[in-house]
Amino acid sequence: MHECILTRLIFLGYNSVSFGYKEIRLCLNLTKVHQENSNLQSQQGLSYNQPSVVGLDGKVIAVTPWLAPIVWEGTFDSFLIDSIYKQQNITIATTVFALGKYTQFLKDFLESAEQNYFVGFHVHYYLFTDHPEQVPAVKLGEGRQLTVLTVASSNRWQEITLRRMEKLEKLIESRLVNEADYVFSLDVDTKFYGRWGAESLGRLIGVIHPGYYQTHREQFPYERRPESQAYIPVAEGDYYYGGAVIGGLVKDVHEVAKTCREQLDIDAAKSVEAAWQEESHLNKYFLYNKPSKVLSPEYLWQDFKPHTNEVKIIRFSQVIKNYAAVRPNP
Repeated sequence: MHECILTRLIFLGYNSVSFGYKEIRLCLNLTKVHQENSNLQSQQGLSYNQPSVVGLDGKVIAVTPWLAPIVWEGTFDSFLIDSIYKQQNITIATTVFALGKYTQFLKDFLESAEQNYFVGFHVHYYLFTDHPEQVPAVKLGEGRQLTVLTVASSNRWQEITLRRMEKLEKLIESRLVNEADYVFSLDVDTKFYGRWGAESLGRLIGVIHPGYYQTHREQFPYERRPESQAYIPVAEGDYYYGGAVIGGLVKDVHEVAKTCREQLDIDAAKSVEAAWQEESHLNKYFLYNKPSKVLSPEYLWQDFKPHTNEVKIIRFSQVIKNYAAVRPNP
């Protein structure tokens, strides 16, 4: 919606002897709250230095080269930012996929989320599973709800991963566009260990993978085969983003899911499967469509990794598991 406001402002174009006043008409696009809502697209093939996450002095870096915040402990006031967003009466949709034996992770995921994840906000979990009878009864806080969506099983974990973008795209189109303001898609084999609040909200959110935040981009596990739509040349790359966390405004996450699903379909038609399935396509998307905010590895750690000097608090972490025991195939 556009609204035009007639006002009288000081005209800033002046010379040494006189000021002038100019009546201007300001047309405000009320669907754009601020500049953050504009896309941050980058051309392919640009040559620039790889951004760092930790400086030479050992201190964390809190901004990307395109001026997006990197969220670390100490860079925000949790009480203040939560208070600001709570006034907006927003709803955060959260999708989780628990197929096959991955339902065993649901209890810890949901219980820890209720203790740490957007506490005091309206949160709606959308759980995709092929075993709805195995969904545990977890007490949810006020303003929070869980919807179980039954999906077909698969005998390949790669296929389960590949179809997540399609499921997310369709859910947004059918429901979330009318039911939520923000959406996060989170891996279920994880657990919350610390607060996760409004500091993580933004137009488009990516999280830096804990295994590669001090790795040179030539060693990133990007898809390197040109025949794949997820292909990234060796000389390009910012960060390696973890596929366990995707978030942002509903419309922007829809664009991510739609684009990745289309690229996945093109690959499938050529019998090509990217190195890390949808995570590879996500990294390709984020390279040329920069996130408006980046979450530090505090928001995606791995339980088997020791603590480091940079990561002062672990908020969300992938649990230790025996992949052979939980996946339907190697």
